[in-house]
Amino acid sequence: MFTGLVEAVGPVVSLEAKGEQARLLLDIPFSTELALGDSVAINGCCLTVAEFSPEGTAFDLLAQTLRVTSLGNLASGSVVNLERAMMVGDRFGGHFVQGHVDGTGTITRLEENGQDHILGVSLPPEIHRHCIDKGSLTVDGISLTIAELGEAEAVFWITPHTWEHTHLYLTKLGQSVNLEVDLLAKYVDKLLEARVKSGQLSQ
Repeated sequence: MFTGLVEAVGPVVSLEAKGEQARLLLDIPFSTELALGDSVAINGCCLTVAEFSPEGTAFDLLAQTLRVTSLGNLASGSVVNLERAMMVGDRFGGHFVQGHVDGTGTITRLEENGQDHILGVSLPPEIHRHCIDKGSLTVDGISLTIAELGEAEAVFWITPHTWEHTHLYLTKLGQSVNLEVDLLAKYVDKLLEARVKSGQLSQ
């Protein structure tokens, strides 16, 4: 479980294809505090530390991960958002983030507004249905509040701190980003869907 509060950013050392899978090697600032098997959210995707080497920290990307997320687009020199799994008793400043990416969107808007920035992201229908105005959405591992919700887009206002301490300052229009909807929204939707199918609720 994560919070969506990015701890650090780190560069990609390499992404090596291995059949339908891949091995991702990162230069992680807090690597000395990690152990084999630890979970790290990388651009919002929960991955397991597979190996340490002098070159960096390695993670295995399964075929499903490459299909659902944007991690396959990474290359040497790309910068990723990093967050370690929560510890019991930690202050909880973001929202419930599992690190289970629901899909990807595309950056549609990048504008400066004084010291802040405005970020627009396209939303697939299966993501949009779980979003509400002023609700939470995880974008590449960052817990963000939806400022405006359009028919197929979410707009976020980004504070200077978030802009400077995540990879957002490097993003470009058209870039693919990982999206994870609010965990509570998914459960409520599933429960209501089951009640509608059973006839307990009408559509």
